[in-house]
Amino acid sequence: MITEAITGKNINTLDRLRNNTFALSVIVPTRNEAGNIEMLLTSIQKAVKGTPIEVIFVDDSTDDTPQVVEASRGHFSDLNVQLIHRLPEERVGGLGGAVVAGLRAAKAEFAVVMDGDLQHPPELLPVLLQTAYDKKADLVVATRRDKDSRVTGLNLARNLISRSLDIVARVFFPRALRGVSDPLTGFFLVRVSALNLDDLHPKGFKILMEILVRNPNLIKAEVPFHFGERFAGQSKASAKEVFRYLHLLWTLRFGEGSLRFIAFALVGVSGILVNSLALYLATDKLKIYYLISAAIATVVSTLWNFGLTEAWVYRTVSQADGRMRRLGLFFVMNLIALALRSPVIFALTSLLGLNYVISNLISLGILTILRFLLADNMIWGQSMAAKKIFSYDIHGIITVVSEGLLPELEPFRVDTDIVQPTIRVRIGLPPKNKPVAVNGIPSYLHYQDVPGHVGFEVGIDFGDQVDVVASPLLALSPHVLYTNVVEPILRWTFVKKGYALVHGATIAFGNDAYMITALTDTGKTTTLLKILSHQRRDGDRAAFISDDMTIVSPDGTALTYPKPMTISHHTLRAVNAQTLRFSQKLILPIQSRIHSRSGRKIAGVISKTKLPAATINMYVQMVVPPPKYYVQTLVPKVKRVSKANFVGMFIIERGGEGNTPVESAEALEVLLKNCEDAYGFPPYENLKEFLFCTGGIDLREKEHEIIRQALGNLPAVKISSKNLEWWCRIPTYVDARVAKDCACDSNRSTQSAQLETVGAGR
Repeated sequence: MITEAITGKNINTLDRLRNNTFALSVIVPTRNEAGNIEMLLTSIQKAVKGTPIEVIFVDDSTDDTPQVVEASRGHFSDLNVQLIHRLPEERVGGLGGAVVAGLRAAKAEFAVVMDGDLQHPPELLPVLLQTAYDKKADLVVATRRDKDSRVTGLNLARNLISRSLDIVARVFFPRALRGVSDPLTGFFLVRVSALNLDDLHPKGFKILMEILVRNPNLIKAEVPFHFGERFAGQSKASAKEVFRYLHLLWTLRFGEGSLRFIAFALVGVSGILVNSLALYLATDKLKIYYLISAAIATVVSTLWNFGLTEAWVYRTVSQADGRMRRLGLFFVMNLIALALRSPVIFALTSLLGLNYVISNLISLGILTILRFLLADNMIWGQSMAAKKIFSYDIHGIITVVSEGLLPELEPFRVDTDIVQPTIRVRIGLPPKNKPVAVNGIPSYLHYQDVPGHVGFEVGIDFGDQVDVVASPLLALSPHVLYTNVVEPILRWTFVKKGYALVHGATIAFGNDAYMITALTDTGKTTTLLKILSHQRRDGDRAAFISDDMTIVSPDGTALTYPKPMTISHHTLRAVNAQTLRFSQKLILPIQSRIHSRSGRKIAGVISKTKLPAATINMYVQMVVPPPKYYVQTLVPKVKRVSKANFVGMFIIERGGEGNTPVESAEALEVLLKNCEDAYGFPPYENLKEFLFCTGGIDLREKEHEIIRQALGNLPAVKISSKNLEWWCRIPTYVDARVAKDCACDSNRSTQSAQLETVGAGR
C-alpha cells in the first residue's frame, strides 16, 4: 500500500510527506462520468487504506457528474475529494488541459493521472508510488505494452489505431520517446516539481506525450497493468481526437505557428498562379502593355492572397474592424518583399557563391518566411498577443527580466519572480525622446535605423535599474536581441558590479583555469570542443567553463558563462558529434555560410554603408537563426564546472608553428583587443560611449583594472599552428607545466628532508 511505499524511506522523504500533507494527489479528468464516480472512489479508498491522499476531479461535464462528486465528499471524507468544474469557456486543451489544471492544484510531491472509467485500476496507485521511490524516478508510466500487461478494454480496431498512432509519434520523436513503451497511456505518476506547467500547451487526450517531449531529462520508469473494460458511460475517443493528436505532434515537432505557416505558403503558391493568369489575360486578351499588365496582376494576386489569408489562415481573428488597415499593410509588405528579392539573390550568388537557381529558391523561401513573420505579428498580431516573462539570475551578480526570450542566458533561467531586476527588457515601441538625466547627464538613449514597426529600434534608460524597450520584431530574433542589445549592457553592468565579461574561452584542468583568447572566427570553439571530446575519452581531466565569454573577478576567479556555441559543419566534423537531428544537420551548411567568417565579412561591409545594418541583421537571423548549440549537446556528458582559479593564458593564432612565451603586458593587450573585436557590429558603435560613460564615470579603465588584477601576472603562451592543431598542444603544455611544478615540489621536499637530516646529525 501507499503507506508501505514510504515506510523505511529516508528522513527527507518523510519530511516532504509531512510538509505536503498528502502522500499522493490523484487527478481524474472527467466528462459525463456520473455513473463511475462512486465505484472509482470506493476502489481508490480500498487501495490506499487510510493513507492521506487527495483526489482532484477536473470536470468538463454536461451531466450531473459535478453533483455526484460533491455528494461523494461525505461518504469518502478521508480521501479529501476536490472538484474543479470548468465552465465551457474555460475548457481549453480538452482532457490535457484538465490534467494541467489538476497538476496546478495538486499539493503532494507526486501526482497520478488516471481516467475516471475504471479502465485504469486504482490498485496500481501504491505500485506507481513505490516504483518512483525505489528508482528515484520523476515519471512512472503505467504501460499497456509490456509483456506482463493485459489489454481487454480496447477492441481490435482501436488497438490497431492506438499502435499506429504510437508508431507515428516515434517517427516524430525517436529520442524523446526512447525507453517509454506506451507514450499514449493516460495512466501515469509524475513528480509535479519536475515539470514547468507554463510550458505545457495541451491539445486533446495525450498529455503524457507533451510531458515527455517538453521534459526530455525526466528520470523514467514503467510498470505493467491490466487495461480493463469501461465500468459505465461511453468512450470519448473519436476521429476528431485523432486529428487533435496529429496536430499536437506537428506543433510539438515544428512549433505552434508551423501549420499556419504552411497555410500561408499555400496561399502564396496559389497567388503565383493567379498572378500568372491575370498577367496572361491582361496582356494577351485585353492587349494591355505588359508592364501595366504586371502591375495589374500584382494588385489582383495581392487581393487574392489577402482574401484567402483573412478567410483561411487567420479566420479565428479576422474581423471587419481594421480590414482596410490590414489590406494596406499587406500591400506594403508585398512591395517590400518584391524589392528585396534581387539583392538577396545577388548576395547569395555573387558574394556567397551559391548557384543562382538555389539562390532563387532560397530567396523565395526567405521572403515567404519573412512575409509570414510580418503578417503574423504586424498585420494579424497573433504571436505577440501574449507576452511571456523570462527571468535570469547570473551567479547572484546580475538579474535580468525580459519579455523576449534570451536563449544565451537560458542556463541562468529561474522560475521565481524577480521584483527588482538589474536589467529589465520590455517589448514595444520605445519613446523617441525621454528627458531623463542623472546629475545633469542624460541617462536615456534611443537608437533606430528603421522605425520599430518594421525594423530595429531600441531605447535604453539607466535609472535605478537598466530599462530596455526593444521593438516587437526583435522578440522574433532573440539572438540579435541578446547579442546586439543585452550583452553590451551586461558587459558594462558587470564592470559596475566589480566583474569583467571577457571575450575568451575558459577551460579547467582540475582546479586550474586557462583562458584561451583569439580573434573572432580563429577557431576557439572547435579547439575547445576537440579538447573536451578527447579528454572525455581520457578520463574527464578537462572541464568546460565558458566558450565565447567568461566572467572574471579581480581575485582571478573564472565564473562560467555557458552561452550556446556557434558552430559550423566543419566544427561538427571535428568533434564527430552524432547528437544533432537530421534536420539540424541538413540546414547547418546554409547557417554556416551565412553566419561564418564570409557571412560576417559581408555584414561588416554593410555596417560601413548607410544601409540599415541592424535591421538587415535582425531579419537575416529571424529567417536563418545562427547554429547555436550548448556544449552538452555537442559533447554529451561533458564535465562542467562553475568556477576555477586562473593559472595561465593561451593566445592561439593561425599560421606559423610553435609555442612562444608572451610577456604579461603584451598578452593583456592582445586580450583587450580581442574583447573589443567581439562588439564590432551595429548598433554598438552608437551605444558604447553612452554605455561606458553613464553617470559621468568612464567604465573602460575600471574594466581594464579588473582584468589586469585577475590576469595581468599570469604566464601566457602564444600557440601558432598552420594545421589548426591547438587542441592537442594545449593539454600537452598543461601536462608539462604540471609535471614541472610537481618536480619542483619534489626537489624542494628532498632538499628540506636533507636539511632536516643534516640538522639532526648535528
